Amino acid sequence: MNRRNFLTQSAALATVAASPRALATATAAALPKGRAEHCIFLWLGGGMAQIDTFDPKRRGNPKSKPMVAGSDYAAIDTAVPGVRYTEHLARTAQLAEHVTAVRTINHTLGIEHALATNFVHTGRPVSGSTVYPSLGSVVAHQRGAADERVPAYMVIGYPSVSRGPGFLGAKHGYIHLVDTESGPAGFTAPDGIDAARMAERRRLLAPLQKNTGDGTSLDDYAEAQREALRLAGPGFMRHFKLAEEPAALREGYGGEFGQRCLLARRLVQAGVRFIEVSHNLNFINGAGWDTHNAGQLNQHVLIRELDAALGSLIADLKAKKLLDKTLIALGTEFGRPGQFDSGGGRGHQSACFSLLLAGGGLRHRGAYGVTNELSGKPVENPVSVPDFHATIYAALGINPGKELVSASRPVPITDGGKPIAALFG
Repeated sequence: MNRRNFLTQSAALATVAASPRALATATAAALPKGRAEHCIFLWLGGGMAQIDTFDPKRRGNPKSKPMVAGSDYAAIDTAVPGVRYTEHLARTAQLAEHVTAVRTINHTLGIEHALATNFVHTGRPVSGSTVYPSLGSVVAHQRGAADERVPAYMVIGYPSVSRGPGFLGAKHGYIHLVDTESGPAGFTAPDGIDAARMAERRRLLAPLQKNTGDGTSLDDYAEAQREALRLAGPGFMRHFKLAEEPAALREGYGGEFGQRCLLARRLVQAGVRFIEVSHNLNFINGAGWDTHNAGQLNQHVLIRELDAALGSLIADLKAKKLLDKTLIALGTEFGRPGQFDSGGGRGHQSACFSLLLAGGGLRHRGAYGVTNELSGKPVENPVSVPDFHATIYAALGINPGKELVSASRPVPITDGGKPIAALFG
């Protein structure tokens, strides 16, 4: 390097070092930035056993005496050479070129369901002083709805503070869906209330909403009221008419969870930016994904339902040319150990588990990261939960290092998370 170049680069580095804002700008410029427009977040509450799904290992046996640790099912090849999933994910395996199972997720938040659920949704531990926003609320805050006639963020499943807007305020919260056919409760006017009467009610409510005070809880509530009134009516509710879809397509998606995924695709088309869909609502194996003891016996039924819905969603989005614009993310609070418990099921494990990404314009590879012989710890390319969040944000064109503001205090969107670089470019 000659003297002139050395001095020029030294001066540039000094400028960056002297300015935190310049440093943040330089860092942001180096981050990958995707082009996805929407995210469908599939939530598998209870703790999906990665060793029985996306990270199969040697075959085990919970029924032998003594029990043999390992996968409860056979492994099958996928469309990506060298990558294998469990036999009950046959449809997803055929579409693995559009999928990346991130096998080396880990956290140290412990194995208590509520704390781990909050962490995987917000990327931060529960705090006594700050309520952190969820993935969905951050996306809603940063991107808004893709169409002003629909909300930015919807939850089809369990409402909870873990899924909420935290310090971002109610404006960036979610619309909670109770039923796939009738749509959100309260979004259809009662019988006998026509458009004229609804307009008069809004007129009478408006002066009260103006006197709530900026930034107060009442102001948040008033903003939520305005949003609900804006969305009420047939224009929004028509998106819940699943009967408009071809019968063969609806049947391919499968049962209740599949129909929720089909609805999520319709909501993406309508312009909703982020949709969370919970899977374990009906406990079809008796225990959901929390497969202690006898819950393991029919876990394969649960996995097959996931496979039908996930495979159909990927194929459906691809057929409609929406897959590159729609990131599918699969979350669960922790995984399960390779060993079986005394009842033939599995306990909890946060030191190593699998989450999944599909579509969204990423460079998929079937799987990312390598774990040890029983998927008990990462061996290559460990990925933290903030890293996983950062990958989602980057895929949606959001800088994961950008600072939000909580009570005048800057709070980065992720807690030091870095996107998985191998999935971009």
